[in-house]
Amino acid sequence: MNNITHEKTVQIGKLAKQLGITTRTIRYYEEIGLMGRSERLGGGTRTYTKDDILRLKFILKLKELGISLKEMQELAENYDINQQDFHTITPKLIEILDLHISKVDEKIANLSSLRNDIVDYRVRIMDILNSR
Repeated sequence: MNNITHEKTVQIGKLAKQLGITTRTIRYYEEIGLMGRSERLGGGTRTYTKDDILRLKFILKLKELGISLKEMQELAENYDINQQDFHTITPKLIEILDLHISKVDEKIANLSSLRNDIVDYRVRIMDILNSR
């Protein structure tokens, strides 16, 4: 018997509910190679181990941070090729996060500039209204 049969597993529906996502989302992540292979019960129901759940939570966190599916696929491929050693994806993950930090900083600068433009325009309009 393999190790998985000794671990507690969670069925796809329960896992989706726990994480606030749909079963379709989990299946999609499997289809595009983000999740790896899930175990199946006799009726074909997908089940997930603790490691699968941690991986899915990691994917959801990356998604929340704005990491693209393509970037996640690169990380997943590197992770799986290297016997699921997290240290092998760390340099690439740091590179991706640094890129996203730069993008966020640029957006903040643009929004700050836009805010200043709006405030200036509002002041000009108020000056025109008050001068009448």
